[in-house]
Amino acid sequence: MLSEIRPAIVSTILFTLLLGLGYPLVVTGISQVAFPYQAGGSLVTDKAGHVIGSALIAQGFAKDEYLHPRPSAAGNGYDPTSSGGSNYGPLDPNLAKRVAGDADALRKSTGHQQIPDDAITTSGSGLDPDISPAYADLQADRIAKARGAAPDAVRKLISDHVDQPFLGFIGQPHVNVLMTNRALDAAMPKAQPKPA
Repeated sequence: MLSEIRPAIVSTILFTLLLGLGYPLVVTGISQVAFPYQAGGSLVTDKAGHVIGSALIAQGFAKDEYLHPRPSAAGNGYDPTSSGGSNYGPLDPNLAKRVAGDADALRKSTGHQQIPDDAITTSGSGLDPDISPAYADLQADRIAKARGAAPDAVRKLISDHVDQPFLGFIGQPHVNVLMTNRALDAAMPKAQPKPA
């Protein structure tokens, strides 16, 4: 009987070592050498070298001088350890009430009647780092006012940070919120209040 199961045991051990350990280590090693930024989580650092976020995970920017991300249902909002949507179905009255309330608030604060879908809907993960160019543009006047900058200058900076679809046709144009906010801080720091 041992002679009959021995090939199965040897094959299991061999393929576990080869495909469970060897292959992942080789692929990880190659990715660390060829694509260190992406393999390390696309981490973004400040001038001092401290990690301030990832270009792949949304953060809850709420100040007027920054682009705001999509709404999030991940944990208490933008929690990478609790990624997920709200699980409200399209006919759920709670979803309709939240979306309608968010849309009304945006219409009042921006004066625009047309609200982009991503301004009021969460992504499947709740951690989408990107927003549509339309939603970014909708926020330009608020950002310009908070930073004491010209709205056209803010719009130009935002348009310079629109990423086009991969290979020209995969996906939609999008704006990475964290990277654009860093560019805003570099190009037009918030005006400091004048001392009395």
